[in-house]
Amino acid sequence: MRGMHSPQPSATTPGDGPRDQLGRALRDLRVSVTDRCNLRCRYCMPREVFGPDHAFLPREDLLGFEEISRLVRVLAGLGVGKIRITGGEPLLRRDLSELVAQIAAVEGIHDIALTTNGVLLPQHAEDLAAAGLGRVTVSLDALDDATFRAMADTAVPVASVLAGIEAAQRAGLTPVKVNAVLQRGVNDDQLEALADFGRRTGVVIRFIEFMDVGTTNGWRRDQVVPAREVVERLHARWPLDPVDDGSGAAVAERYRYRDGGGEVGVIASVTRPFCRTCTRARLSAVGELFTCLFGARGHDLRALLRGGIDDEELTARLATIWGRRDDRASERRAATGLTGERVEMSYIGG
Repeated sequence: MRGMHSPQPSATTPGDGPRDQLGRALRDLRVSVTDRCNLRCRYCMPREVFGPDHAFLPREDLLGFEEISRLVRVLAGLGVGKIRITGGEPLLRRDLSELVAQIAAVEGIHDIALTTNGVLLPQHAEDLAAAGLGRVTVSLDALDDATFRAMADTAVPVASVLAGIEAAQRAGLTPVKVNAVLQRGVNDDQLEALADFGRRTGVVIRFIEFMDVGTTNGWRRDQVVPAREVVERLHARWPLDPVDDGSGAAVAERYRYRDGGGEVGVIASVTRPFCRTCTRARLSAVGELFTCLFGARGHDLRALLRGGIDDEELTARLATIWGRRDDRASERRAATGLTGERVEMSYIGG
């Protein structure tokens, strides 16, 4: 079996938008709509940090839907074509389908996705699909109920997430993807069960290496389950063949089951960083633009929006921000992890 491979830079047309210091174009925007969540996953929002006394963002400080859609429109003019709505848990944001509809109306946007823990999807999947949402990714780290509850630090049963996945499938938000963060000694025994779930249901499972996003999740390198090991274990059970989509910029490395059981993916952001092909920017719920998942602070766009900036000047500011970008944090990760101040995953999405 062929080993895992690093993505190769894709060909692009000169003059199709700003390029950063490493020649990377701006193609994808992740939009956080809230920093709140109804779960307390240990690797994202540990309860001892995000407890009853934690000060979440005041609702009046959040960007309004019109402000978000304006930024999407301007960024679409700079080359962004894919939008992913994140959180926190984005389905906690009231009337989210209205934002989806506004984004769907923006010329140049061809893909709108949502990352969610799935618990609230039964109530919202149909409305989101009708508004123009194309796909959903559900975070699910275990099928075993006890393991799921322990990792998510919740009384919510795993059955609630499974019901959300089914609701998304019924609404046509397919193929549903499931992101599973594997941690050695915590849920790595769930690998084959999750893969089998994907094979049986048509869900695309993507196994993600445990990352040191933020500074509160207690990251340790010895808890990282390398993507290579994941592929080897799956291949031993169900033979796999690599899939090359030709884009060169995909985050996940894709594999197809030889017996026709669908696809599975791995995201090797620790052991095989893909910084050199990263085309993503992230917008916080209060309008800060981050050019790296591991950044310490973002660029305040809310002040510009509410200060009366016109679209021409806003476009120029955004092009300058991206043009100065030289981020490659995962490539610079030391054996003990990243150091210094970093934004929390729950603040800007994964």
